[in-house]
This record gives sequence, structure tokens and C-alpha cells, in this order.
Amino acid sequence: MRLVLDTHTHTIASGHAFSTIIENAREAFRKGLQLICITDHGPEMPGGPHIYYFGNLKVIPEKIEGVEILKGVEANIMDEEGRIDLPERILKKLDIVIASLHDECFEPSEDVERNTKALINAIKNPYVDIIGHPGNPIYPIDIERVLEAAKEYGKFIEINNSSFVTSRRGSEKICPIIAGKAKEMGVRVAVGSDAHICFDVGRFDEAIRLLEDINMPEELVLNTSVDKVKQYLQEKRKRIGGGQNSWN
Repeated sequence: MRLVLDTHTHTIASGHAFSTIIENAREAFRKGLQLICITDHGPEMPGGPHIYYFGNLKVIPEKIEGVEILKGVEANIMDEEGRIDLPERILKKLDIVIASLHDECFEPSEDVERNTKALINAIKNPYVDIIGHPGNPIYPIDIERVLEAAKEYGKFIEINNSSFVTSRRGSEKICPIIAGKAKEMGVRVAVGSDAHICFDVGRFDEAIRLLEDINMPEELVLNTSVDKVKQYLQEKRKRIGGGQNSWN
């Protein structure tokens, strides 16, 4: 399976990442990617960018080093109600919104109902596109209910390559279960490197191995075509009623 875009990358703006947008784009070009999403952490992440950063992403060119750039955020889910840490006036200007649970913003708990409710309510947010790294073992969830919500609301579940390599130890046992269930239920997935340094942009080795192991249909994988992304974004624009996005 060939993936031509990366839906989840970070820059120095995230506070604990180490490359610039230009460096990420250059590495994406070097690896033959056609598009990357800039998804720095939301402002409630310690050391993360101020809300003004997301309001000013419009200054970034649509292409850098020949690679298309979508402007977004990895927003922090803050509570059981699925509230995220950017207001609607900012969200409507962004292309891609990942919503994730992070222990700096949402206390880890073995309470499956609490964690499941947080993800499902985030999925219901019309601006949220992708649920980030849902296989994190410190947040056990009812996988089937989360996937049902993703399917109902037309959202993507992330297969996060970093979860297999450097982050969230234990995810490698849960992610195959989530991916297999997504295949069974016909839920679409997005593959993200979750790169925090440019050299990891487009690093999908473990995620691809998983998708190939379960024989995931390409039509369920967002990253195999830029046209898929643009079609989804047009659908999103209709759903939320406009917005000043770079994909207008």
C-alpha cells in the first residue's frame, strides 16, 4: 500500500518538537509525499502555541517545496463532553482537526465509560475530522462504540505510526484490534506519522505493516490519494456551512 500524504505532523511551535514547517515539507518532498498536514498541539498543551498561531496559519503558502500544505491542529480533548481547546471561530479557518486525549489535559483513567464518552462527544463536533491515537492504553475505550460513532458522523480513526515506535507504550497491542474492527465495520482510517522531527515525516512503516497484515481495503485509507482528502474537505465544508480554508 502506497501512502502519499501525512495527516499528522508537528513543528517547533508545538513546544516539544524540533523542526520547522519548511524542514518538514522538504523531508516530505524527499520521500515523495504529495501533501502534509501541519497539526501542532492545541494551546492547552504545556509549551504549545498561543491561539494566535492557529489564527495566522493563513500566511503559510499552499505549497512548500512542491508539497501541498494543509493547516490544522491536534486539539486536546479537555473533558467528558468532548470539548477541545480551540474556539469555533478558529476551527472554521482550519483544514484538518485531529482531536486527541493527552495526559497533560485529560487525566488518565481506567474508566472506560468516561474515556469512551469523551471520544464520542469529540467525534460529534462538526469541525473534528480525525480521532488521534485511540489505541493509547492509558485511556481504555469501548472500541466498537467509538467506531460506530466515527462511521455515523463520517470521521476518521487514526493509525498512528509513532504509537508503535516511540510513544504510548502498549498501543501496539490495541491498534491492531482497532484497525481490524474498523475494517470489519467499514470505518475509514487516517495514517499519521505524528512526526516531532522532520526525519519522521512520512514514516509509516509500522502502520503500513499493520494495514497489510489485516488486508485493509485501500478505499478505507485516506492517505492513498490527495483526491480523497480534497473530496472529504469539500464534504466537510458543506457540512459546516463554509469557512475560510485553503481548500476553497
